[in-house]
Order: sequence, then C-alpha cells, then structure tokens
Amino acid sequence: MNITLSRLLQDIERYSEYGKNEHGGVTRPSFSYEDHQVRRLFIDELKEMGLQITIDGAANIWGKYKGTGKKKGSIVIGSHLDSVPNGGNYDGPLGVLMAKEIIQTIKDHNILLDHDIEIVSFTAEESNDFNLSTFGSRCFVGRLTSGMLENIRDSKGVLLSEELKKVGGGLDKFPEMKNMHNDKKAFIELHIEQGQRLENTNIPMAVINSVVGTYRSFVSVKGDPNHSGTTMMVNRRDALTAASEMILEVERYCKSKGNVVGTVGKINVIPNAANIIPGQVDFILEIRAESEEIIHEAVDSIQGVWNEVSCRRKVKVNQEVFLDQKPVILDQDMVSVLENTAREMNEPCLTLPSMAVHDAAHMASITKSVMVFVKSIGGKSHCPEEFSEPDDIEKVGNLILQGVIQLDRKISGKEISV
Repeated sequence: MNITLSRLLQDIERYSEYGKNEHGGVTRPSFSYEDHQVRRLFIDELKEMGLQITIDGAANIWGKYKGTGKKKGSIVIGSHLDSVPNGGNYDGPLGVLMAKEIIQTIKDHNILLDHDIEIVSFTAEESNDFNLSTFGSRCFVGRLTSGMLENIRDSKGVLLSEELKKVGGGLDKFPEMKNMHNDKKAFIELHIEQGQRLENTNIPMAVINSVVGTYRSFVSVKGDPNHSGTTMMVNRRDALTAASEMILEVERYCKSKGNVVGTVGKINVIPNAANIIPGQVDFILEIRAESEEIIHEAVDSIQGVWNEVSCRRKVKVNQEVFLDQKPVILDQDMVSVLENTAREMNEPCLTLPSMAVHDAAHMASITKSVMVFVKSIGGKSHCPEEFSEPDDIEKVGNLILQGVIQLDRKISGKEISV
C-alpha cells in the first residue's frame, strides 16, 4: 500500500493558487482573504472525505477518520496552511496535504485502524501581523490563553478575537481545547528540511528527534560619535567597527564547532550618517543548538571575546536576554518506530535535530510527538524557490503511512512497544 503521488502533487499545485502573486510565490498569511479561501476549500474537501470536522478556539481545523474503536484516541498528522509573504508551495501545506493523502490512501484500501486517525491544520504557524507565530499549537496546548489574547490587535488595530470568530474560532471556545488533549495519543508533523543536511548527504528524509533551543539577546555597543574628518583614527571609539569584530566572532566560533549556529540578522547604527563616527550600534544575537550546555558554552565563549574587544576599543557593551528557549526532546519511542520502519522499507534515513521551531515542539508538551523532514533542494525555504523532489516526497509519504500503521499497533494506553 502506497500513497498516490500524482494526487498529492495535484493538491499541492491547486492549493498554491490561493495567494499566488506576480513573483511566483505564495502570500497567504493567517486571517487574510486568501487564508479564508483555503480554509473553506480544506474544510469542504475533508467533509467530502467523510471526516468529522472540529474547529477549535484557535481556529485550528481538525478532521477525524474513525477507527474500529478498539483503542481510544487519535493518531494525528498535520502542519499548517498559512505562508510567509512571497513564500513557497511546500512549507506547511506539504505536511497538511500529505496527512490528507495518507488518510485517503487508508480509506481507498478500506482499512480501519484501531485508533482514530486525524488531520490538523494549525492556525498562524508563520509570523503574522499579530506577532504570534506557532499561534494555533501554542493556544491548543495552553501556552497562549484567552486572557493573554483578549486585547491583542494587528497593525491596523483589528482585534485578534474578532478575526478568530470569522474563521470559526473564538476566545470563548478556548476551554474546550484542554478537553481535547487526552484524545491525542500521538502527533506526526512532516516538513521540508529548510536546510541542506539531507542534500549534502544525498539522503531523502530524516526522522527528527529533537527541536533546538534558541537564545536571543539585545546587544548595545556604545562608543563616541564624532566628526569623521577631524577625529584621527587613533582617537576613535567607533561602535560599528567594534560591533563588526563582535559579529565576526559569532561566525568564527560557530563555524569552529559545527553543532551550533549563530546569527546577527538585525542591526541598527546610530546616528547612521556618512560624516559621523558611529556612536552606538544595536543588534540582536541569536544562538541555536540541540542542548542547553552547547548554547551556554557558545554564549560564554563569545562574550569572553566581546569583553576583550570592548576593552581594546574602549566601548561599552550591554546585553539583555529576551529569549532563552530550551531544546525540546521529541518522543524517542516514536523516533524508533519510524527509524525501524525506514529500515524495513530499505529506505535511507537520517536522524537529526530540527534547527527551527515547529508545531510539533509545542504538541510534545501534551502528547507523544515526532517530526519527519524531506530533503529541500538548495535548502530553500520561505521563498518561491522552495522545492522537494517528487520521488523524495513519495518516499517520505510512504514512511509516514507505514509508520502510522505501526504506531496504531504499538500504542497501548500511554506506552509504545518498540
């Protein structure tokens, strides 16, 4: 039993029409007109498949295919349908539409699992005008509450609570989501890798065993703004040249380790004039790695070099941490089931950490959760050039299909036999 690749590819192409722009990309942020359209399409198609539809308080869309009832609860597969501005066809929709294809394949073969099987499309996984990414999954697991959201508005002053009502959700429905937790026995999310580890090894897919931690801090480097013509080089306290050394140290350190990534992606130079020596530079440091120890080791080492730069260049460096998100370990029993399934299928498959946060990381707080990556060509993501080879997509789809069947057999209560 295999998925029907042609049907899945047609779905991917069809859904990409909603929000397609003149640049060849897809712009479909949550709560936009295009998002409303694709939600209606998705719900209608799930109804045509005979699935039971639930829209929860966060406007997450759930579709359930009933099993034999011998085992309680659902095995859930899904991701998200929203996109970044000028995004691609695969980031998010591939995971949702693959879930739809897997359920359709099971139905086509008249198979009833002992568990129910569900599909979910989470609301607002991507960054949006309400500044609440992974919104749907965070709400579902209780990390965002109705009280926290009742006064949230977008840049135009529109209340989030009103937008939720328009798509079938609502803050008044939030308590119902907690009641749904015990029903979710396992969660699997398929996603494009958004990197080149699989491409570099020419492996089509990976089982994801953890989601990296993320550390971010505001960094302010203060020097002495002065006339660029009259201040000799020996007398300067240039905040920008100091910051440049500091940023390059982030790159140097992370390259030397290989198991950690560091980025300075936002920077502000003050006063930012051609004839004034920069007096202040503000930037954001981000460090990601699969363990707290690796993150803290990186931060300590980088800061040690920064202290030397500060003394030598006579600038002041202040740092304020605003995010210290711990790594998430995904369910190791589910990882083992998928690894074993790949071996039984004779398909090459790596086991890797995810370097980005996904809905599966939040679902891990309430149920057994795992991810699967498919190879991304060129590591492209959040752009029209996103692409995964159809052959790789087919292989990963069949892995999840067979993995779901194995999980249905192996899950008993709260345990998975491996």
